[in-house]
Amino acid sequence: MRTTPPTAPGRPRRRRAARAALAALASGALAGAALVVPATTASAEPVLLSQGKPATASSVQDDWAGYAAGNAVDGDLGTRWSSAWSDPQWLQVDLQQAASVDRVELVWEGAFSSAYQVQVSDDASAWRTLYSTTQGDGGTDVLDVDGEGRYVRVLSTARPGGYGHSLYEFRVFGEAGGSGPVDPTDPGDPTDPFPDYVHPGHPTVPVKDSGPSVVKVVGGNGDWDLQVDGQPYTVRGFTWGGTSAEETGPRMQGLADINGNTTRTWGTGADSRAILDAAAAHDVRVIAGFWLMPGGGPGSGGCIDYRTDTTYKNDTKADILRWVEEYKNHPAVLMWNIGNEAILGLQNCYSGTELEEIRDAYASFVNEVSVAIHAIDPNHPTSNTDAWTGAWPYIRDHAPDLDLLSINAYGDVCSIASAWEAGNYGKPYVLTEGGAAGEWEVPDDANGVPDEPTDIEKSRALPLSWKCLMEHEGKALGATFFHYGVEGDFGGVWFNVTPGNNKRLGYHAIAQTWGVDLAGVNTAPRISGMAIPGATSVTAGATLDFDLAATDPDGDPINYVAFFNSKYIDGAGGLAWTELTSKGQGKFSVTAPSRLGVWKLYVWAEDGKGNVGVETRSFRVVAPPVAGTNIAQGKTTTASSFDPWNGNWSPGQATDGDQGTRWASNWNDDEWLTVDLGSVQAFQHVQLVWETAFGKAYRIQTSNDGQSWTTVRTVTDGDGGVDSLDVAGNGRYVRLQLDARGTEWSYSLFELGVYQR
Repeated sequence: MRTTPPTAPGRPRRRRAARAALAALASGALAGAALVVPATTASAEPVLLSQGKPATASSVQDDWAGYAAGNAVDGDLGTRWSSAWSDPQWLQVDLQQAASVDRVELVWEGAFSSAYQVQVSDDASAWRTLYSTTQGDGGTDVLDVDGEGRYVRVLSTARPGGYGHSLYEFRVFGEAGGSGPVDPTDPGDPTDPFPDYVHPGHPTVPVKDSGPSVVKVVGGNGDWDLQVDGQPYTVRGFTWGGTSAEETGPRMQGLADINGNTTRTWGTGADSRAILDAAAAHDVRVIAGFWLMPGGGPGSGGCIDYRTDTTYKNDTKADILRWVEEYKNHPAVLMWNIGNEAILGLQNCYSGTELEEIRDAYASFVNEVSVAIHAIDPNHPTSNTDAWTGAWPYIRDHAPDLDLLSINAYGDVCSIASAWEAGNYGKPYVLTEGGAAGEWEVPDDANGVPDEPTDIEKSRALPLSWKCLMEHEGKALGATFFHYGVEGDFGGVWFNVTPGNNKRLGYHAIAQTWGVDLAGVNTAPRISGMAIPGATSVTAGATLDFDLAATDPDGDPINYVAFFNSKYIDGAGGLAWTELTSKGQGKFSVTAPSRLGVWKLYVWAEDGKGNVGVETRSFRVVAPPVAGTNIAQGKTTTASSFDPWNGNWSPGQATDGDQGTRWASNWNDDEWLTVDLGSVQAFQHVQLVWETAFGKAYRIQTSNDGQSWTTVRTVTDGDGGVDSLDVAGNGRYVRLQLDARGTEWSYSLFELGVYQR
């Protein structure tokens, strides 16, 4: 779930404002005046309570981890939280226990709040205001306050400029008190993959042999329930992963084995009957989905103007009604889900007033389809899914015929309740996708790529997300977590609970939460640690040593299998097997790839009983070291061109000694890169470290004046990677004269090294 829509891929940041997702929350009466004094005159230091504690926000600019809420409580003035460009916004910190708060410090970035309140709460729901101002002027605000609570927030209601609200640091001082749990959404030992939380909800309602189930949303005024054939029903399951026809039955049995009663599909068509039949045979029901463009996920792309494209709308509605007519009497149908993430997805097609109008028109079309479905099938409710709580106001205002709301959320599941409470939506909701924090939510690791949660963290995320839903009693009607798939690729390892048809910790963890007694059940190996020493600089083709700590709770021998993935180099999703050597005592080695860039190393720990633990870490492959001194490093570098649009690809990036930065040219064959050594010098070796876009034909040239050039090496068969060239050169200027590209793109070079030996 996103609280603000992310910027469309490829667009520069700060191009346009993101829509605010959450309405302002009600605040208590204003407290008496607080003293604002310069930071240098603050009184004796009480205890800093907020640093390193969990922080959340109403929005994050562009949904970018570099502006995440936690940056404001990390103690680092070089990082910051930044909101969407709208009012109101809030930032809150969970002190993780009740505390007396007597001072708050706000260190503003240039985008400060001109009007804001500092508030405390015991439950992150009912807030008491300790300080309020409408004359904020930025800089550092040191506020003497007096209050008690577990949660402290800044509620910002006005900005002096067009940007968002941005804080380098949000510091809360006082005295901690109370003895509650560290985090009510994460009880127990954080290293235990099976949180001690059991709450299956309502018992499974058996699927009848024939005829439609009658499914209704009953109740009201914040106390709703789902009812199937007159019996209360809690949605408890996973999204459905593709599998062969012969595996559909056994896979559905595996869902029933963990007390799952529901699966969700994104599309409905001719192949849905096999899924519905298998579901019915195992007392599982199906949330049957229908794609609407542009949506999210495979098969849903394209840009539609819902104001004017009547042909698409008529054809799509007719197709949906065809399949509703086909399956409405199937006993396994639970509800119809009209569209997936389209309100969010429309931002990739439109902007400004046009975007808002088309979102309204989309929601109206969803309503039109819902009315038509209800006309031919009064026995099943309708819903619509998005990945952004900011989509719900469109549905509330333009799709009143829907029976309930739906949402896709991952690391932010526990924020859904507060968003729902703030929105006055008047309908319950179902989580239609959820699980561990996704690639778009986590911070980057030391290699600059998303830091994937551990196997144990992914396992715990399912029960703890379920706990947050069940505690929103009468509003949250259950969940289909993501994902009950068998893929063992990049995305499959991140989300699937059964990659390769092997059960992971998450499969067993949610089974326990849903009431399955795991005593006597053979469960997955537990990987408690994985580390790659020197992961930020691994020489291409060298031995890569790493440590892995794994145990099997049932004493089964563990078979380890290793794979590489190059997604952060070339977008590849698959995993490539690599030979693994065990050195004993939890120490292993593989041979590093020869291709430069950030790779992922995966280790599968298999117990031979159909269970697996999977752990992954990133590592950066760098060029082999060169003997001698690199006399080009840090020197003035120029080029015929460079790409100014998609990042910092300027010429100096190729001589900064950092193989994580690069120069990129325009898309021409005739390009050049020149380094000024500062004086005439002799050199004996040149190393070129290419990104994917390499030079096939090029010349190494020297000059004393930057005008007259001498070629000292010619290459016509370049193949990328690392070119290590022995040369006999002499000059002040060294030029890489590029004659032919090896790809359709530009030239792109991590490093140009010129070495004296």
